[in-house]
Amino acid sequence: MLPAGAALAQTYPTQTARIIVPYQAGQGTDVVARYVAEELTKSMGQTFYVENKPGAGGNIGAEAGARAAPDGYTLTMGTNATHGMNEFLYPSTGFSAERDFVPIILVGMLPMVIAANPTFAANSVQDMVAAARARPDKIDVALPSTTARIVFELLKERTGAPLFGVPYKGSATAMTEVMGGQVPLIVDTITALRSHLEAGKLKALGITTLKPSDLLAGVKPVAEQGVPGFETTAWLALYVPHGTPSSVVGRLNAEVARILALPEMRQRLLKLGFEPGGGTPSELAAFGSRERDKWGPVIKAAGLRGD
Repeated sequence: MLPAGAALAQTYPTQTARIIVPYQAGQGTDVVARYVAEELTKSMGQTFYVENKPGAGGNIGAEAGARAAPDGYTLTMGTNATHGMNEFLYPSTGFSAERDFVPIILVGMLPMVIAANPTFAANSVQDMVAAARARPDKIDVALPSTTARIVFELLKERTGAPLFGVPYKGSATAMTEVMGGQVPLIVDTITALRSHLEAGKLKALGITTLKPSDLLAGVKPVAEQGVPGFETTAWLALYVPHGTPSSVVGRLNAEVARILALPEMRQRLLKLGFEPGGGTPSELAAFGSRERDKWGPVIKAAGLRGD
C-alpha cells in the first residue's frame, strides 16, 4: 500500500483544473499563464485553463484563489503586486499572501524599463534627471501599474529628481498618450514596451536590472547611470490555497519546472520579456518574504495607496 500522499500524487489530476489570473486577458501575466496551462494540459492528462478575474490591483482574483478548495484544481498566477506589495497599498486585500497560499514555483522575472517619447530631450537616465531638475514641476511620468509606481517612487527617492507620476489603469492608454506626446515618460515592462521600442515610437532610457540584459540589448541599467544598486523586477509565480496536499504541490512544482526548462518555452518567455524562473516551493516562500520586507518600507515612506 502506498502512503495516501504518494497515491494522490500519482493519480492527480483526475479532473479539469484552472489557473486564476488576477488581471485582464492579453496582458503579460495572462499570456504566460496560458503558455503554462497549454503545456500542463499536454503532459498531465487533464485540461488546465486560464480564468481571468481582474480588479482592485489583482486583489479580486487573488482572493478568489485563496478561497478556493485546497485540492490542487485551482492555481493562482500571483505577481509581485498581489503577493509582495498589495498588503501595504490596500487597507484590506481580502487575503494574506503568506498565510492563505502555498507557493509552487517562481515562473519568471520581468525587468522594468524607463522609456520616453522620441522627441523628449533625454537619451539616458542621467539626462532625464538633469532635465527634471532644470524644469521643476514640469515633467510627468506615466505609471500604468503598481510596480511602475514603486519603481517611480524609488527612482525619485534615489535621485531626488522632481518628477511627477500620472497613474493609468493599464499600459495601452498610457503608451498611447506617451507616444502622442501628452506625457513625455513612462515606466513599464519590457513585455508592454518592446514592440514600440523596436518600431521607434518610444526610446529606452534605462532598464531596472543590476547588469545589462539580453532582453533589451544596448540599454544601460539604471544602476550604471548614477544610481548604484538600483534594481526592481516584476515577477510571476504559481500558488495554490493553503491546505493543498504537499504531494500535489510537489507534483506541480516538478511539472512546471520541467516546462520552464523546455527550450521552446524558454524562447517564448524570453521573447515576451521574461527571464524564465524555477526553484522549489521553499525558495519561492523565502523570496516572497524578502520582497515584502524590501517593498513595504518604500511604499509606507512614499504614502502610496491602492486605487
